Amino acid sequence: MVYLLIASFPDSLIKFRGPLLFALVKDGLDVHVAVPGLAMEGEVRSELMAMGVTVHLITLKRTGTNPLADFGTMAELWLLMRRIRPDYVMGYTIKPVIYGSLAAWLAGVPNRFSLVTGLGYAFTGEASGKRGLLRKLIQRLYRFGLSKNHKVFFQNPDDQALFRQLDLLPAAIPSTVVNGSGVDVADYAVTSLPEKVSFLLIARLLGDKGVREYAEAAVKVRQQHPQATFKLVGWIDDNPDAIDQRELDEWVGSGTLEFLGKLADVRPAIADCAVYVLPSYREGTPRTVLEAMAMGRAVITTDAPGCRETVVDGDNGFLVPVKDSDALAQAMLRFIEQPELIAQMGQRSRAIAEEKYDVHKVNAEMLKGMGL
Repeated sequence: MVYLLIASFPDSLIKFRGPLLFALVKDGLDVHVAVPGLAMEGEVRSELMAMGVTVHLITLKRTGTNPLADFGTMAELWLLMRRIRPDYVMGYTIKPVIYGSLAAWLAGVPNRFSLVTGLGYAFTGEASGKRGLLRKLIQRLYRFGLSKNHKVFFQNPDDQALFRQLDLLPAAIPSTVVNGSGVDVADYAVTSLPEKVSFLLIARLLGDKGVREYAEAAVKVRQQHPQATFKLVGWIDDNPDAIDQRELDEWVGSGTLEFLGKLADVRPAIADCAVYVLPSYREGTPRTVLEAMAMGRAVITTDAPGCRETVVDGDNGFLVPVKDSDALAQAMLRFIEQPELIAQMGQRSRAIAEEKYDVHKVNAEMLKGMGL
């Protein structure tokens, strides 16, 4: 049997879907991936081929809004499917879900699935102006594309409920919630805590990730505890909501944040922090939080869809309101003033990661949901 996975971001194939692809290959399937060619890094492609996965390069601009280009992507996917004749197709992230679903339907693929990993720019923030128009367009496309699926996977119950409420997912199409992308708890082993309290955020540098609130909270905490450090890992993304270079330079220049750039391996950065922070406005299930939990770190995140599932408030960390830098600073201060919480909550994070977010358990649930 032939299985085709469609992605919009090459790095995610190894980092987020690698164990799933490996499980499919191990089960004897002929596994293929379709991914944007212009962004495909040689190392990623080599890893996939070594795993036994066939790579197909397609033309897809992840953040573009040109309908002709997107129609061309759909046609390209249709031609690919007519050639390799997959028995199963699954896309994840907006464009692979929408155009992959439509192409698979037109190509007569017998088993069509989608994985909604988060709602992104068009669903967060104010629904006005350009963002509001984009939201309406994406919702219509989702409604049409998902209607051609046999099942849709979500990474948190809030996203599933919203899609049902907005009628983006027809009542006749079944859906299920899985615990994010999971994390390999063996690869992300517990490490000893650093001697001093330090905080870390790993994210694409977008407003919707709460990067500005993180910087604002850091300023407030440092007024009382100037020895506290606040590290930031990530990169400026090609996204309308991106943090600009000037803002980043100001944070670094003032000593508010220590910027580590984009890291291929985030484990050393997590090992060097005492508390992991993600003040995001909305997520599918944040992979970086799962990685930090697996490594035994207490977590501060928002009481927002996708984020709230990872933290039991007062157990393995603290939940704070979205866009509230004051509450975020207060949560940080609790760890500084009660350092014994760091180890206690970090142990609970590891236990939750093993019980709920082990990647092998998550993938087994997905494979079962696809009838594999």
